Amino acid sequence: MSAPPVTWLFMHLLVLFPFLPAVFAAIPAIPMNFTCHNMCGSIPVKYPFGTSYGCGHPAFARNVRCSSTGKLEFTTGSGIYDVASIDYSTGTMIITDPLMSTCESMQNSGSFSLDRASPFSVMDDNIFVLLGCSTNSPVFDPYQELCATGSSSRVCRGLYSCKGVNGIGLQQNAPVSTCCVYQSPTGFGSSYALDLPKLQCSSYSAIYGFGDDRGDPSKWRFGISVQYNYSYSTAACTDCEASGGFCGFSGVGESFACLCHNGVNTTNNCYGRGSAWSGTWGPKSQARIIIKGLMIWWILLSISLPLI
Repeated sequence: MSAPPVTWLFMHLLVLFPFLPAVFAAIPAIPMNFTCHNMCGSIPVKYPFGTSYGCGHPAFARNVRCSSTGKLEFTTGSGIYDVASIDYSTGTMIITDPLMSTCESMQNSGSFSLDRASPFSVMDDNIFVLLGCSTNSPVFDPYQELCATGSSSRVCRGLYSCKGVNGIGLQQNAPVSTCCVYQSPTGFGSSYALDLPKLQCSSYSAIYGFGDDRGDPSKWRFGISVQYNYSYSTAACTDCEASGGFCGFSGVGESFACLCHNGVNTTNNCYGRGSAWSGTWGPKSQARIIIKGLMIWWILLSISLPLI
């Protein structure tokens, strides 16, 4: 007597069950969380920047990235700093050092530097102020003239009038003889390095604007203004962005890739043109072969299994 149809179905499923994980593993799932985004917190992120590695231009991916807490961060050899704003029309970025002194808060700072090979440079209109310097500090070398005098000393008096100077061991309105102001850090090398231990200074401050009142340090704009090389845009990137993709890079050679929301990386755009980085032998092809093989296996079983 032959077995009922339900028994046959159950037996076939038992035979096919070990192969099912391979089928589902071979079918690529569309990622639920796309790795490239056009915002990081409240800051718009556009090419050549990216929110994670593989997004944007590789020359910038080593320095700028969106953190897990939703903050756009700027990384150099001297530390990690917050990106306050980006002006894409002028190719400038404002970064802030959490240990940098301002009128509200002063504390012993770390050093600041830009990586020599990075596409960033400190803008000339930055005013850097070294605070709480030893009288033996090399910044006071009369032969190097690193410290500005005259009108720039008002910056020192303004900062020393802040109550925050107590954080670096000075009294409010202390003598400005321990303060050094200069327009650009190029005097300390082409890598734009502020080595505070070497300079024998307690802290530094950076000012990129004075707001509406040059005489009121509480209204000054504290931060470091850097310029980046924004000549990396190409026709391929423009075409990619017009199709809704993100310009990025892929592979060992960090070649250009258009990153699409469906999880496919192409060499052109997201309209279906361009070749996939995964090549012709991809998960979808493997899945089709496995499924076809299982169908043949099912037919053979239906024919050859003896009746029970």
